Amino acid sequence: MRLVMVSGLSGAGKSSVMKILEDDGYYCVDNLPGSLISTFLQLANDSVEPRDRIAIGLDIRGIEFSGSEKKTEAVTSIIHDVSEFKKNGYTIETIFLEASDEVLIKRYKETRRIHPLSRMDTSVERFGERVGDAIAEERMLLQPIKEAADVVLDTSSLLVRDLKQEIDRIYTSGMPYSNFYLTFVSFGYKYGIPTDADLVFDVRFLPNPYYVEELKALTGDDKEVSEYVMSSDTAVEFMKRLTSMIDFLIPNYRIEGKTGLVIAVGCTGGKHRSVTLTNALYDVYRESRYGCKKYHRDIDKDRVRKAGDLQR
Repeated sequence: MRLVMVSGLSGAGKSSVMKILEDDGYYCVDNLPGSLISTFLQLANDSVEPRDRIAIGLDIRGIEFSGSEKKTEAVTSIIHDVSEFKKNGYTIETIFLEASDEVLIKRYKETRRIHPLSRMDTSVERFGERVGDAIAEERMLLQPIKEAADVVLDTSSLLVRDLKQEIDRIYTSGMPYSNFYLTFVSFGYKYGIPTDADLVFDVRFLPNPYYVEELKALTGDDKEVSEYVMSSDTAVEFMKRLTSMIDFLIPNYRIEGKTGLVIAVGCTGGKHRSVTLTNALYDVYRESRYGCKKYHRDIDKDRVRKAGDLQR
C-alpha cells in the first residue's frame, strides 16, 4: 500500500492536489482529524480488500479538531504516529504545500474565503492584516510537519496544470523528486522585465528573424524561426554556457534554501529569439529531476496591438 499524506498552508493547493491524486486512482480522505490518522491507517491495513494507494488530507482544521488542548502537541503527536507506522514497514510519504504570504493573501482576496485561523473582525480594510496574522500563526504551527515532509512544494508561481504535471510526475510516473522548480519565461524588453525573475538574460545580440520577410510574422514556436536563430554559432555557444551556469547555480541556490528559479530570457518584442531560447532551455531541463515549466509572456502582444491599430 502506498500512502500519501497531503498537508500544508491553507490556500496553497491541498484540495487541488487531493483532486489530482483522486483522478490518478488514489482513495482520498480529506480533512481527517489528526487524532484519527493512526486509527484510519490501521483500518486500511486490516481491510479485507486493502487499497493499493491512499491519500490523506491534513490541514490546520484537522489539527484543531485533534482533541489536544495545544495544537503544538497535536502536531507532535501526528508526526510521532506517522514515524511509528514507517518503522513498522508502511510506505508513507508526506507532501507539504506552501506559498508566499503575498500569493496566499491574494488568493483569499479573490475567493473571499476566511482563513481557518482568522478570528478578528471582518472589515474589508483589515483583510490583508487579518489573513497575514493567520498565515504567520499557521506557518509556525505546521513547521514541524514541513520539516518532516518528504516533498515540499512551493505553489506560488504554479498554475493548476503545472501542479498536476508535478504531482503526476512524482506520484504516478515515479520520477525522482527534487524540491526545486525551474520556470523559464520569454519576454520583450519593450514590455518590461518580468517582476518575479531571479535571473534575466538579454538575447538581443542574436540574429533577428524580424528582419527576414518570410519569418517576420512567425514566432519562436515555429520550426523555421527556431532553426534560423539556432543556426548561429553564437546561439549554440550561448546555450552551452548558459546551461553550464544554471547547473552550477541550482545546487548553490538550494543550499541557501531557495525552492525554485525564475529564469527570464528577453529580446526586443518577446516573439522570436527569446521564445526560441526559452524553448531550448525547457527542452534541456524538462527531463531532469527538477520540476520545470515555460511561459511565453509577450509572444502574441505585437499581433494583438497591430490588429487593434488596424481597427482604429
